[in-house]
Amino acid sequence: MIYLIPSELYEGEIKPIPPYVLDAVKDCQVFFVENERTARRYLKRLWREMVIDDYGWVTIHKAETEVLQQFEATLKAGRNIGILSEAGCPGVADPGQLLVARAQALGATIKPLVGPSSILLALMASGLNGQSFAFNGYLPIDEAARKKAILRLDEDAHRNGTTHLFIETPYRNDAMMKTLVETCRPDTLVCVAANLTATEGEWIRTLPVKKWKQEGLPPLHKRPVIFLIGAALTSIRD
Repeated sequence: MIYLIPSELYEGEIKPIPPYVLDAVKDCQVFFVENERTARRYLKRLWREMVIDDYGWVTIHKAETEVLQQFEATLKAGRNIGILSEAGCPGVADPGQLLVARAQALGATIKPLVGPSSILLALMASGLNGQSFAFNGYLPIDEAARKKAILRLDEDAHRNGTTHLFIETPYRNDAMMKTLVETCRPDTLVCVAANLTATEGEWIRTLPVKKWKQEGLPPLHKRPVIFLIGAALTSIRD
């Protein structure tokens, strides 16, 4: 059995994790994780009595050949495996998806568990089109390439009604927001979803670019943020 174990989005906030996740954790013998240190700390928050050294730990990295071989050997040995992302749901914007692909190829039983996804939470709260959306990961770092990518997403949002979601390294959030309002058309809707699931500090706001310019840009430096751009549903072209 392979359990896809959701993790906290905001460190220390485990209330969004359903109780049945703990049952899955207790049924595992080996964990394949994006970051072993934070995974161990998170699981101890879920289950204080957990004896960490009783379990096998493998860091996924980019799911190199050696990791895939370890994963396959663990499966063939009949051991239950837990896959954990650094934040949110494993297999979504996460190197664990390569392990899941291998498990599917081997015909293994995979059990995805309910938990917080920043992509879906941000989309739910944005007021943007939830019928057609795309997650774009990280946009280019180079400023010219980034503006070109944003223009392409902006055009698709207005032409096809697609909501586009993307993320940035936290220390570049302010630069990303500045580029967005400088690049997108004035009526493009930009949503900023910061500190999702945090008891204090969660902040989600959607405004057209022209209003962001009027109200001023929010301080986003070093905050976990997901950005969304889209068109007002009534303005989408047929």
